[in-house]
Amino acid sequence: MADIKRLFDFPYHEHDKYKLDDALVTKYGDKWVKTSTAEYISKANAFSRGLLRLGVQKGDKIAVISSANRTEWNIIDIGILQTGAQNVPVYPTISDEDTEYILNHSESTYCFVSDQGLYDKVSALKSNIPMLKEIYSFDTIPGCKNWTEVLELGADDSNLEEVDRIKASITEDDLATVIYTSGTTGRPKGVMLSHKNIVSDVLMSADRVPFEAGKNKALSFLPVCHIYERMILYLYQYYGVSIYFAESIEKVSDNIKEVQPHVITAVPRLLEKVYDKIIAKGSDLEGIKKKLFFWAVEVGLEYEPYGKNGAWYGFKLWLARKLIFSKWKAGLGGNLGLMVSGSAAIQPRLARVFAAAEIPVMEGYGLTETSPVIAVNDERNGGFRIGTVGRPLKGVEVKIAEDGEILCKGPNVMMGYLKDEEKTNEVIKDGYFHTGDIGVIDSDGFLKITDRKKEMFKTSGGKYIAPQLIENAMKQSRFIEQIMVIGDGEKMPAAFIQPDFEFVKQWASRKGLSLSDNKQVADSKEVKERIQQEVDEINKKFGNYEQIKKFEITPDIWSVDGGEMTPTLKLKRKAVKEKYQELYDRIYKS
Repeated sequence: MADIKRLFDFPYHEHDKYKLDDALVTKYGDKWVKTSTAEYISKANAFSRGLLRLGVQKGDKIAVISSANRTEWNIIDIGILQTGAQNVPVYPTISDEDTEYILNHSESTYCFVSDQGLYDKVSALKSNIPMLKEIYSFDTIPGCKNWTEVLELGADDSNLEEVDRIKASITEDDLATVIYTSGTTGRPKGVMLSHKNIVSDVLMSADRVPFEAGKNKALSFLPVCHIYERMILYLYQYYGVSIYFAESIEKVSDNIKEVQPHVITAVPRLLEKVYDKIIAKGSDLEGIKKKLFFWAVEVGLEYEPYGKNGAWYGFKLWLARKLIFSKWKAGLGGNLGLMVSGSAAIQPRLARVFAAAEIPVMEGYGLTETSPVIAVNDERNGGFRIGTVGRPLKGVEVKIAEDGEILCKGPNVMMGYLKDEEKTNEVIKDGYFHTGDIGVIDSDGFLKITDRKKEMFKTSGGKYIAPQLIENAMKQSRFIEQIMVIGDGEKMPAAFIQPDFEFVKQWASRKGLSLSDNKQVADSKEVKERIQQEVDEINKKFGNYEQIKKFEITPDIWSVDGGEMTPTLKLKRKAVKEKYQELYDRIYKS
């Protein structure tokens, strides 16, 4: 295992091993601007010196809020950590109230933002945040200090020895970052992660990733303020992977074609959108081309790893790859050979079809509190099983409690919640972190997540309902984009359904129905009848007491901005129920 103890050791490791010319690459205007590993380290050191001259001390908190991933974030991150201060990343999309709370609760002394919108947001709150001394931006904004001023302040290296002395004093057990969980209810909790927490998770995860060191490119677009993408960025540096930052989620498709990455990290919702676009293109084909396309999809949907389907299937798969799947891969840049998925469960059909197309999705599992990876699939070593999150990392102990809750112990488990010993003691008991997730470990050691402990509920008949199991099954329908199972204390389970409006409108058009807006879709008798067919079919997989007896279609696209989803795209169940109380009453009181 590499001699890496602190997070700021990663760029130095990358420089010693690989000396990349394109360690960090960001697109400014129409040009991709490369930063070498040497320049990355040089700027991080200058930033550290500048912070010290601003009076930053060991233990101070510095907030960073960026609407997109970019080179500046990483330079600032290493620059902060080298001073013994802590980086407090903040989601750009959270409410003003939560932003103000986090900056006050963390006692952040400086805040770095990416753009005008975020500067305006924080600037408007500044009078309510007494510890906040100054706001700096990445972009040039009139009236706002620029982050390059800190670099210039540290251009003189006469205090280099001071930086080196502080770095030498920082141990692996020191606090590195405070990451506030988005949470589905209540105030965000500040998860304290040490250098050891994250470094150990990177090094334990490294064994699971089939990288050819020093020879790959990655496209990064998931929010780096979340520990998932941030840990992956350190992992890329460990392996000498060139990191290209996408301009935005909306431009990921274009950026993939430009960058031609070998690896990306994704969340299931994004993979679903990619798959839906591919299927939509196939639907536009005609004749034999269309038949071949959907034949290949059917072959892909039967995929099992390691040749389990036999020789005849192997021949069909070879043909499907040659005729159809090779074009999918070309459409995703041509080099993409690995996608790592986290945050929520991926539909097994997607895992099968992408693996069949030689773009395997390695699904993993973890939480902010576990830095984050607990378990992950690994295609190389017989560790890939569709429908599971893989085997636990070597060094992480996982066991299942009597009530089915997943418990874990390891060097990656957090130090605790900032200023909240009570909540810390609620989740760390007898040395084990209580994840709040329900799961099982099969006879081969693969972990499967079945639900969230707090989300399970009882009907009035006393039957337990695991909503995520039902929701994940229902979302395999092309007609259903989001679904929330309801019925706590009621006589039967029901659901709110947000249809895939784009797909449903295409379906309606083929049926001669004119549904121009989302409200017309939600109110359409024909749409409800068609979705009822989907629900009836999927209901067959469940016991009578688990089946969705009624549902209502919502007219809105569920989103972070709309308040239905957290920044990590998990359902905010309480908020959704409150928003659609009228539909709830229609289901249960009519």
